[in-house]
Amino acid sequence: MIQAADFLSEARRRGFNFFTGVPCSFLTPLINTVIGDANMPYVGAASEGEAVGIAAGAWLAGRQTVVMCQNSGLGNAVNPLTSLNRPFLIPTLLVTTWRGQPGLKDAPQHEMMGEITAALLDVMKIAHRPFPDADDAIGPALDAALETMNADGLSYALVMAKGSVAGEALIEPERTPPPAGDFSDLSEGNSRPGRLEILENVLQSVPPEAAIIATTGKCGRELFTIDDSAQNFYQIGSMGCAGGMGLGIALNVSSPVVVLDGDGAALMKMGTLPTIGAYAPENLTHVIIDNGVYDSTGGQKTVSSHVDFARVAGACGYAAAFSADSAAGFADAFAAALKTRGPVLVHVRIRPGSMKKLGRPTLKPADMARRMRDFLIPYRKEAGV
Repeated sequence: MIQAADFLSEARRRGFNFFTGVPCSFLTPLINTVIGDANMPYVGAASEGEAVGIAAGAWLAGRQTVVMCQNSGLGNAVNPLTSLNRPFLIPTLLVTTWRGQPGLKDAPQHEMMGEITAALLDVMKIAHRPFPDADDAIGPALDAALETMNADGLSYALVMAKGSVAGEALIEPERTPPPAGDFSDLSEGNSRPGRLEILENVLQSVPPEAAIIATTGKCGRELFTIDDSAQNFYQIGSMGCAGGMGLGIALNVSSPVVVLDGDGAALMKMGTLPTIGAYAPENLTHVIIDNGVYDSTGGQKTVSSHVDFARVAGACGYAAAFSADSAAGFADAFAAALKTRGPVLVHVRIRPGSMKKLGRPTLKPADMARRMRDFLIPYRKEAGV
């Protein structure tokens, strides 16, 4: 058994400086120690997949990240680990617990995942080893992780068995709930614009130092076709993680961050909205471009017609939110959002469809990630959250 502070001290000495995750009882000492240390930025995520997205954004902003979760939560993280971290070669140190370890009594819901934890990591091609349970094992475990992460850009997992870390009391500052954000409805109720009009306005309005994160599907493809730029990141997988990535970047840079989300993607990880509201990055503008359908897969309807994203964002702690359904209304809302201390959400309803000659990003995902990382270098903060 080791002390959490000893593990974290060695991790910090090796450059790990951003932590996110979802709690597990096995992780309690580790998470409690991180939360109680102002020098170790920690973001509590609503889901494990969201945590992976947040960490990916923090990595783009120059951090070396750790994602902590229960092994049952690996199921929630499979998609971003395989369609974001792997193709973009964005590494993270994954500390996952081993609930349901064969031979140990545990709750029945952990039995299956306990049997397949190592196999699941193997299938995802994530190298792994046991989490250190003795002081002299801490350094070798972290060095092995770093060797893989630095050499190949691949993630690495430490699998924590029960009783690996001694207990630690939780010292967590109170989080004051923010007031409901300001809401402005600029909807006109007339014919709706296309995505092209919205994206053209974004490109005309954003300052050159702003990072733009475009969600997977036709949003990113259309943005690339209009004007490829080093300030653009096209998320070609990990649907729903654009908001988390934007949060991870925004907490670690001083420049503006603009997330271009879709209704289907935002619905997939609605838990990201309260996470953004709680950590309240002042430099984040979150745009949900809502065409009411899954445009890339045949135009099946989403349920967004029943969702008022702007009011939801206000209830989740965003400082301000706007609704629009015209190009002019969006232009006014987006201009106001860029001048408002965030986080700010702009929900614009558009018509389905996209431009006819629609390209795909030609830059390899790993090169795109490093292009964005280089773009953000001048704006990195010395400290995290």
